[in-house]
Amino acid sequence: MVEESEEEDERMEESIEEEEDTSQEEEEVQIEDEAAAVEEEIKPLPTEEDEKEEVVEERFYTIPLGKAWIAPSKKRVPRAIRIIKEFMKRHMKLRKEAEFMEEEDRRLTISNEVNERIWSRGIKKPPRKVRVRATRDREGNVHVYLAEGD
Repeated sequence: MVEESEEEDERMEESIEEEEDTSQEEEEVQIEDEAAAVEEEIKPLPTEEDEKEEVVEERFYTIPLGKAWIAPSKKRVPRAIRIIKEFMKRHMKLRKEAEFMEEEDRRLTISNEVNERIWSRGIKKPPRKVRVRATRDREGNVHVYLAEGD
């Protein structure tokens, strides 16, 4: 009888251990399912292909900045940035559209690369000209990037 009770105790312990293992496996499966759901919710970063799909129009320009040198030396780079903005508004036809819409400031975006190129030699000596790539997206926003190779 004692042997039978010991065997029963061992069987009970084994069944309890199996139940714990299955409950742990179920928890792991639930955690994996939640992780998979979170991964599905996270959208991948937009690639260059996605960016190219949104681009409606792309143009390359060499913008002359010689008139920025007419300004006093401590105001040349800010004037060069204004010249770039005016040039892009004129050549990408933002002025006519801006008369109907008051969102003029949000429609033209200059990238940091262009800004860094203009500021590369300091406030006193902006470049005489800069080569840029201008793109227009579906909403009509114009983005100005530094042309490749420059």
